[in-house]
Amino acid sequence: MTRFRAANSGHHYNIEISGAGDPLVFLHGFSGDNSTWRTVIGQLAEGFQCIAFDLLGHGASDVPDDVASFRMESVAADLIDLLRQLEVMNPHLLGYSMGGRLALYLGLHYATLFRSLILESASPGLAAEPARVERRRRDNELADEIEANGLAWFVQHWESLPTLATQSDGLIRVQRAQRLSNSPRGLANSLRGMGTGVQPNLWGQLPNLSLPTCLIVGERDDKFRRNNQAMNEAIPLSSLSIIPLAGHNTHLENPEMFCQTVRCYLQRV
Repeated sequence: MTRFRAANSGHHYNIEISGAGDPLVFLHGFSGDNSTWRTVIGQLAEGFQCIAFDLLGHGASDVPDDVASFRMESVAADLIDLLRQLEVMNPHLLGYSMGGRLALYLGLHYATLFRSLILESASPGLAAEPARVERRRRDNELADEIEANGLAWFVQHWESLPTLATQSDGLIRVQRAQRLSNSPRGLANSLRGMGTGVQPNLWGQLPNLSLPTCLIVGERDDKFRRNNQAMNEAIPLSSLSIIPLAGHNTHLENPEMFCQTVRCYLQRV
């Protein structure tokens, strides 16, 4: 079932809802949309009500001109409002990459509204200010290039990044059409508003995270594996699952093991 809902901000979000059972919210990564969860939802919808958002600037959701609408705190407030409208109570929250960073922010700032967190290839942001400044510069530069050169250029650039090096040509081709369906302005403003360099640094807040948290990362994703090992040490109620035969996007590269990990974790919770 597809639903378009307007948050209190006035921005409309596309939401796909399927299945029955305990609610499980899905937040996709940068340049994705809710369709990137299709295989996972196909395996989990028998036991869970799956609620998958198109985040602002992605898929069929609105593409505001103002960068402030894309700030993590603004999008988080929109999602909380929309879940209340849908009468979704105490869901589990699953986020991948950019969606994982957003899910972590939600878990820290709205802990009483969620039952548990599942963070796939996520991070708390950058701790060092020089690194944050450099990352903002690079993200703003990429945002300008997306608007100047268009989506075809962006997709070719994105497919050349090291984070996709572990994916097969076939898997990359499957995602290409979805990425090309986005709006250049939407992706550009998402980078400017919610990129890793501009998001809040959440490292110092990790010891305060009260929700049960499952960290998922691919064995071939060296950078995020190290980050998640450090996160696992800092978060009180966390566990770390390393998915074999997978890099950054574990739910596409090894969906069977990813779904098994998620299902087993939620049964324990």
